[in-house]
Amino acid sequence: MPGFEIFGDEERKEVMDVIETGVLFRYGFEGARKGRWKARSFEEELTERLGAGYCHLCSSGTAALSIALAACGIGAGDEVIVPPFTFVATVESVLTAGAVPVFAEIDETLCLDPDRIEDKFSERTRAVIPVHMCGAMARIDAIVEICRSRKLVLIEDACQSLGAAYRGKAAGTFGHMGCFSFDPVKTVTCGEGGAVVTDDAALYRAADSFADHGHDHIGNDRGKERHPILGTNFRISELNAAVGLAQLRKLDRILEIQRRHRDRLKEALARFSGIRFRRIPDESGDSATFLSFLLPDEDSARKTAAAFNDAGVDGCFYWYDNNWHYLRQWEHLKRLQCAARLPAAEFDHCPDYSAVDLPQSDSVMARTISMQIKLGWTEEDLDRRCEAMERVLRELVG
Repeated sequence: MPGFEIFGDEERKEVMDVIETGVLFRYGFEGARKGRWKARSFEEELTERLGAGYCHLCSSGTAALSIALAACGIGAGDEVIVPPFTFVATVESVLTAGAVPVFAEIDETLCLDPDRIEDKFSERTRAVIPVHMCGAMARIDAIVEICRSRKLVLIEDACQSLGAAYRGKAAGTFGHMGCFSFDPVKTVTCGEGGAVVTDDAALYRAADSFADHGHDHIGNDRGKERHPILGTNFRISELNAAVGLAQLRKLDRILEIQRRHRDRLKEALARFSGIRFRRIPDESGDSATFLSFLLPDEDSARKTAAAFNDAGVDGCFYWYDNNWHYLRQWEHLKRLQCAARLPAAEFDHCPDYSAVDLPQSDSVMARTISMQIKLGWTEEDLDRRCEAMERVLRELVG
């Protein structure tokens, strides 16, 4: 990752298809577009790739989450279980839906711990959003069972894990809806883009309409379309979709490279007894965007991350201190600081986010380092990287 490392003639060809028509808008203009529908083609190919029933392409992964919440009827005052380790957009989308995020523990999958989700349930709990972090999946089978037994909405945030799977079934296809991101640093990139997928025709229609000001998209005259619901504008442009379409067709190649590079690095790290790898429920389904591993304690993890950086082993993330991806650093959330008043702040059941206590998650994150897997590494790059890692670990871990 990310896909921009292998931009080439394929992306240029798809973009020029759009430029030649002059039609950058994803809807209408049938005569001018010469049969070229990039967003529609992306949706069809992603649907087939994932084995999903329906797909709607949108402007971002954040938009995808907002669309999924709206389509599933999650709104004012509803409580939604989320993990503390995610991109902050997961939480923002819940808040902007008017709902209340409730944080539950993660385990060594780096995802929601199904054994601890029910600790956070109340009579207001309506949905669970597991986030498949760093290219691999949560213990999704157990989470599915909990949601079924409780009749809860399950929305998968698979924004970081396109290409991941559990027992052959794609991430994003286990719940009511699944969400993907194609932002600049994702495995497949549109520059900006996202998608929601579902097997439910009614949810798809709601998502398709909500993302385009409530249009029903019936007929071939946009001016005559009706508006069964209120919506907003989460449309993607044909230019962004064109880039993503070419990228999606490279996904198998991307996954093969990532997995090969991961295996080379994992072999080097496995020589050290102080290293324990992230728990992955189905190793064959790891998309390998990151190689994540745990050190014995916080002190050794901090020292190792710093020493890797000093040794030129770049792209190593110590998430415990990260500003974007772990609750511990989200001061703006803890204060519910926003440009406008958030509905959640008005509910008496909104948690005090400055006082959220998740000791199990803190313990996991304080010991975890995630190493980004690059597509452009040569064999010589990998050799140098492994040698540098081994020098550091011989001194610090043994």
